[in-house]
Amino acid sequence: MQVHLVTLGSHGDVLPFLALASALKRRGHAVALAAPAPFGGLAKRAGVDFHALGTQADYERTIRHPDLWHPRRGVAPLLQTLSSATEPVFDWLRTWWSAEGGVVVASPNSLGARVAQDKLGLPLVTLHVAPFLIESRRDAPVLPGLPLAHLLPSRTRHWLGRGGDRYVVDPAVLPGLNAFRATLGLPPVRRLRHWWNSPTRMVLTCPDWFAEPQPDWPEQAVQVGFPLSDRFGDRDGLDPEVAAFLDAGAPPIAFTYGSGMRQGRAFFRTATALCRRMGRRGILLAPQADQVSDTLPPEIRHVAYAPFSALLPHCAALVHHGGIGTVAQALTAGIPQLVVPVAFDHFDEAARLRKLGVGATLSRRRFTPSRGARVMDRLLTSPTVAHACREAAQRVAHEDGLGATCDAVEQAIAA
Repeated sequence: MQVHLVTLGSHGDVLPFLALASALKRRGHAVALAAPAPFGGLAKRAGVDFHALGTQADYERTIRHPDLWHPRRGVAPLLQTLSSATEPVFDWLRTWWSAEGGVVVASPNSLGARVAQDKLGLPLVTLHVAPFLIESRRDAPVLPGLPLAHLLPSRTRHWLGRGGDRYVVDPAVLPGLNAFRATLGLPPVRRLRHWWNSPTRMVLTCPDWFAEPQPDWPEQAVQVGFPLSDRFGDRDGLDPEVAAFLDAGAPPIAFTYGSGMRQGRAFFRTATALCRRMGRRGILLAPQADQVSDTLPPEIRHVAYAPFSALLPHCAALVHHGGIGTVAQALTAGIPQLVVPVAFDHFDEAARLRKLGVGATLSRRRFTPSRGARVMDRLLTSPTVAHACREAAQRVAHEDGLGATCDAVEQAIAA
């Protein structure tokens, strides 16, 4: 059976789709993935047919936008990128779609896939990698850019989210989207976040103990475990020098601010000072060397990339931005997490980790060496946190999120 997969974003958005494509191929399906151009090399290494959306320059222009990683202003450049991909995604699916059968699996921000479903009648599975974009009055997500948002009642957060849709999201996307739909003879969309979910099948790839299912979620929603996918990144295992560093002393604290971050110098500067203050070893993960000082002390190592499944079991804790893929890998490793959220879903993931008892959060402004050291010391010495981390790791170990996601897609094919 033919399966077309479409997603937009950075590593945390693309790698789960690449892992799913590879797993479906092993099950005998013909697969093709459309994603931003920089991920073509990873797809080739995985043996997955790839269609580039945009160019490397387009991707870098978005990633380097000065407002992208702002908790409120970041939505504008993001929505502009999503809108610009609508027609290319639709054209790709219209060209390759066969009436003989198959299914499309797309992220909710792949708007061209939903247009193709409306126009061509193709079967579509909307795949959410995080619960942040799923509306609920009973358990509304924690929104970025609002002080103490996690303390607000759920209905208040939901009301604020609807306001954001009405005054920010919809005005930025719907005029262009509806103009394109009009050329296809399709009616206008009234609310983006209501329309972008496939009415036939929606899959959420995080377990119910992490995001409790809600009675007001869409009826077509299916929930599975985390589709751990880091082995589809830039390398399979640890660099020998990294492995030697890990073996040479006590478990280090790992720090990452995400693969797409281009404004992380202050974060890594604080990370370095935090480690020195605590007398701890550290490992700084940043793809771009200019994000990290070139005069690090010997007990702190900069690494461009390391698969978390190989690295984190050798680390004492992880300090990061709050991306869902990073969250899942640290839960799998059973280590505490300190989240310094940036934008988008990061604040919501941080709140869920606090609720599980496996982590803490500090704002970017409050993430200083002294505060960070105090919070990290509490996380590393608390028996309660250690127990919660072990329990989370055991839960992940008993799940097969990627296999369950494949099952959900195949069920959609059968239906």
